[in-house]
Amino acid sequence: MRPPIQSLTSSDVARVCVVGSVNADLIFTVEELPRAGQTVLASGLTTVPGGKGANQAVAAARAGAEVALVAALGSDATAGDLRRHLLDNGVDVTAVGTVSGPSGTAVIAVDAAAENTIVVAPGANAHLSAGSPGLREAVTVADVVLLQLEIPLETAVAAARMARTAGAVVLVNASPGGYDPAQLAALAAHSDVVIVNDSEAPGWLDDDRLLVEHLVITRGARGARHITAGRAHDIPAPAVRPVDTTGAGDVFAGVLAAHWPIGPEVALPRACAAGALATLVAGAGNCAPYSKAIDNAMTGAPDDHRAPPP
Repeated sequence: MRPPIQSLTSSDVARVCVVGSVNADLIFTVEELPRAGQTVLASGLTTVPGGKGANQAVAAARAGAEVALVAALGSDATAGDLRRHLLDNGVDVTAVGTVSGPSGTAVIAVDAAAENTIVVAPGANAHLSAGSPGLREAVTVADVVLLQLEIPLETAVAAARMARTAGAVVLVNASPGGYDPAQLAALAAHSDVVIVNDSEAPGWLDDDRLLVEHLVITRGARGARHITAGRAHDIPAPAVRPVDTTGAGDVFAGVLAAHWPIGPEVALPRACAAGALATLVAGAGNCAPYSKAIDNAMTGAPDDHRAPPP
């Protein structure tokens, strides 16, 4: 096992490289999510920036990290809006390339209980590869590299391998699922921390043996569970009245990456608080709270978490 990187202090800024997807999210507001074969009418439709990679990059940047994103956008009109959104949130887009064709798109239905279903068309995200311009340079100078699976799995494995070789901590948000055990094992071999939800967690356990050093299971309103060295620790989340749970898991992952070098005892409570705050805003692209709002949520102080710091 590779020795951990030298821990940062609370005043240090982590260098986070996110390798992942960028999407335009089409969000339909419905009373109830449709069942198989059912058609329902939406009461509203909005288009906002999204994609797990972009969402996590923005969340990490708002939490105070120095963030670079490695991604691919299409040649369509949507790409310009998505790139501006990243720049407006302080994300370095030097390694966000352009490929011919559409950008990634997600169709999201959100019901009255704030639950959602999501269908993603990868578009340009499917063309992100280990040879994409800027990928190697970005991952090898980072303290933490954060990956998801809305990009080709072989790209995620290659980026994890490069990052590990360079001494970075590798976090993987292993979503969406659906990969066979051999594919997961290839990624696990180069990962330090894997973030999953309850339904995805069994794939990262082999006869109760962890495939990675740290397994973090997000549990919605119940917070998260951290399993390492044969021990499990539950971390609560602040109680909120959610408006939309879309993007909360991405915010959790981005904030966890931003603070992981300080230590999981700091990173996990902050990620749980940020994930809870994210459910108070509709849509994924702009739901990430700023660092001061996370501070306030952890102490119970009121705060408008959508407002950037002065």
